[in-house]
Amino acid sequence: MHINIKYNILIKKETIDNFIQKIPPAPKALKETLVHLNAGDLVKAANTASQDKALSSYLKVLVNKPIYGFRNEVSDVSQIFGILGVSSSQQVVYNYMMTLLSPSKWILFKLNRVLFYNLQADLSVNWQKILNHLNIDDKDILSSISLLPASIIVSEALFCEKKADVDLLRSVNQIDLNTVLQRLCGLDLFDICEQIAQKWEMPQAISDILQSASGVKPSKDKTINNLGKWMHLLLFYTLSQEKYVAAELNDFIDFQVEYVGDIYEEFSKVMEIS
Repeated sequence: MHINIKYNILIKKETIDNFIQKIPPAPKALKETLVHLNAGDLVKAANTASQDKALSSYLKVLVNKPIYGFRNEVSDVSQIFGILGVSSSQQVVYNYMMTLLSPSKWILFKLNRVLFYNLQADLSVNWQKILNHLNIDDKDILSSISLLPASIIVSEALFCEKKADVDLLRSVNQIDLNTVLQRLCGLDLFDICEQIAQKWEMPQAISDILQSASGVKPSKDKTINNLGKWMHLLLFYTLSQEKYVAAELNDFIDFQVEYVGDIYEEFSKVMEIS
């Protein structure tokens, strides 16, 4: 059976451009915090971050998630940054920047603030585990994982008002949301997230790794491409968890088996998958 509904849910490029333009620039305290972290000054970074109540609150909530493994509650920003170190501190600040885009009420996905924070924490901690395994110590590469949840936020923003049509298109053609968006406007979620990264003046390497993580746009740079494979697998490993399946995130993008076949066994050992 063929149902043609693409003209009913057509998303014009102007709509996406407007969405990107509405994204607020990083607040002053955030920018200064990132500058200090980039310089490796945890003391100044913590002092600056402490001036932003919303950022301070987010840091306390995020790092006290069970996956971080702290035995006692950590509440002081200086202590948080000191424990995490420069690279992980920068990563959680970028995670916070993603929450600035997060809707107050989720419609397309069955998410809420707590579950979204859990998703960020799961991705962040396991990405750190992967980079440790690969002997990569680079704070920008570590921060690249923070943009993956942005894809989910973008989907929510662009599709929530057309949820019935999107559900119908997916049920008929059995395609993922990333493919739906690409067919409707010529851009996929990773292209849009790259625009977000550029707006927030993130390093180009972050966008390059994320594009490779799509599984269909490999990088010519072997290191970037390899990291893209690990990130692609991490995304599917994470979204296959029961809590994210219940949130309807498990069919977010199409799993590119051939792209990651050469590292799958290694990935499974790192993630301790039986």
